[in-house]
Amino acid sequence: MVSITETQKIGVGLTGFGLFFLLFGVLLYFDSVLLAFGNVLFLTGLTFIIGLRRTAGFFFQRQKLRGSTLFLGGVALVLFRWPIIGMAVESYGFVLLFRSFFPVACGFILSLVNIPYLNVGIHF
Repeated sequence: MVSITETQKIGVGLTGFGLFFLLFGVLLYFDSVLLAFGNVLFLTGLTFIIGLRRTAGFFFQRQKLRGSTLFLGGVALVLFRWPIIGMAVESYGFVLLFRSFFPVACGFILSLVNIPYLNVGIHF
């Protein structure tokens, strides 16, 4: 069983609140304050979960430098009150950063047999 430290629990809470504020900021027509607060909470929570060194190592890998630049540039644009352009740039950077993770996530979701409409073609 994997043990979770108190710092990681705080990180999960911060990340959850960050995602909530990002979603709420988008729903309220790209409210720049909520989006900026959500970005700060999300990045802080990610740092609490995996640690400062691993976070920096993830964002500044040579093959992920373009995605990191776009993602962090989008965060900066949101902080400078350009929310729509900032979220577009940030979203593109997010896709570039996590493009290697998407097939793994889709494979995991498709391997679940209790999700309706995803397992229509799978017959056991």
